[in-house]
Amino acid sequence: MTEYGRNPGSQWHPEDPLYGAQGYDGQQHPQQSQQPHYGQQHQQYGWDPSQNAGGPYTGDPYGQQQHPQQPADPYAGGQQQEYYGSQDAYAQQQPQHSQQQPQQHESQQHMQQQYQQQAHVPQQEQQHDTQSFEQHPDWRSEPNEEKISLFDDAPAAPVRTDDADEPREERPRGRERRGKGKKSKNKRRSGTACLLVAVVLLGVVGGGGYLAYDYWQTHFAAAPDYDGEGSGQVTVEIPKGAGLAQMGEVLQKAGVVKSVGAFTAAADKNPKGKSIQPGTYSLHKEMSGEAAVAMMTNTSNFLVIPEGRRAVQIYGMIDDKLGLPKGTTKDVAKNQAKNLGLPDWASTDSKVKDPLEGFLYPSQYSASKGTKPEDVLKQMVARAKENYAKVDLEGKAKELNLKSPYELITVASLVNAEGLTHDDFRKMARVIYNRLKPTNTVTNGKLEFDSTYNYVKNQSKLDLDPKQLRSYDDPYNTYHVKGLPPGPIGNPGEEALKAAMDPEQGDWYFFVSVDGKTTKFANTLAEHDKLVQEFNEFQKKKQQG
Repeated sequence: MTEYGRNPGSQWHPEDPLYGAQGYDGQQHPQQSQQPHYGQQHQQYGWDPSQNAGGPYTGDPYGQQQHPQQPADPYAGGQQQEYYGSQDAYAQQQPQHSQQQPQQHESQQHMQQQYQQQAHVPQQEQQHDTQSFEQHPDWRSEPNEEKISLFDDAPAAPVRTDDADEPREERPRGRERRGKGKKSKNKRRSGTACLLVAVVLLGVVGGGGYLAYDYWQTHFAAAPDYDGEGSGQVTVEIPKGAGLAQMGEVLQKAGVVKSVGAFTAAADKNPKGKSIQPGTYSLHKEMSGEAAVAMMTNTSNFLVIPEGRRAVQIYGMIDDKLGLPKGTTKDVAKNQAKNLGLPDWASTDSKVKDPLEGFLYPSQYSASKGTKPEDVLKQMVARAKENYAKVDLEGKAKELNLKSPYELITVASLVNAEGLTHDDFRKMARVIYNRLKPTNTVTNGKLEFDSTYNYVKNQSKLDLDPKQLRSYDDPYNTYHVKGLPPGPIGNPGEEALKAAMDPEQGDWYFFVSVDGKTTKFANTLAEHDKLVQEFNEFQKKKQQG
């Protein structure tokens, strides 16, 4: 910034028509005496009107000139002196000029403001620069040709108080004052930053410590575990296809073991640990992992129910397993059937021989000595309900023109009883549905399954010829009655149930197992008779050989 106001400049006349206009050539007035004046605060980079001598002022970008007869300068006192206090300081050194402060013209003020806007210099920096002039008395005697930067570190001028008669306080130097504030602020920021860094470091150290501890616990430390054989009794269901970790989760959730790791570690140590089968287990609460694995691998504690077994056969297996007199479990089933958890859609027909038939699901169960037979039956019914709930029995029953899910379970039991292998099941189911059709004129709506008569007799082989079979009157004898028997004739497995729900397409009405290993299917009675002839020949060769 050029040091406007330092060099003497030309004067102006208030009657001049170019007064206040930009580009005025700055003619001198002959009556003006040359005398520089530094008391005024460079008036926003304007010219000092008190100067009355000197030649043209080349530093004035507006060419403004001032006349000694101009009214008093408003900067000589009052409110403006609060911002430009350096004028009074100089006025004390040259009192002869205090009476010659002409008032600045309105047009000049406008031009000064316009120049200030063009210069884009904040008022604080202008004031700071003026204060730098006041602190250098050498400028009064010898002009300094250097240009002072707006950002120079100049000392601040004194600040005038509201009362002009009272002494003025020295205002802190602008740069120094700002520097102190900044230093204090930096101190606060430094403290906050240090605290933040400390918190972050603490979090990193704590997080790292936790991860290290967790890693050590996972890889080296023993998993949390209970001691001993536990107490009480709890039934758990291990799903099909579950691995050791999933088994451990089931046991932990049931309160059997304290952690998954305790169970898996014990299973890895036990030679039979990895051969644990899916099924229902009766265990204790708060067992050690080793005790749980031992109990789940002890075959003497298991009861395995094969698919297709009749309820009466299962009752006998339970009695043998629990060391009970024969008939004990059968009596419990008869007397407590309503308390064992059967589904709502189970039949209550009085013709049904056993309400539990079809609900003693084939699987592996925990049945060690001391277990009550009703507890074992509850496990089986619960397992059946769980598996039946996974499929839409009701929807499929309607689709296949059956009255209820119970009839669908009945079809599955017939498939399981008549089919020799799982490959036979879907074709066997189609034979049943074809014979149940009202349009069936081949067997006239009768199933004519040997298995239904054998169920009534609780046997596995026929003891009557076909003529006698048709005359034997029993609701379960499908040679005698049309349609399905009153209820299931066994407890079907998963594959038989799937086949009953999704039979293979075909027009088969007959099937014959010629060699006792495979089953052949026929559409007509003539084809069936040929298959029967093959069966008889095979039996003769078998007897002869």
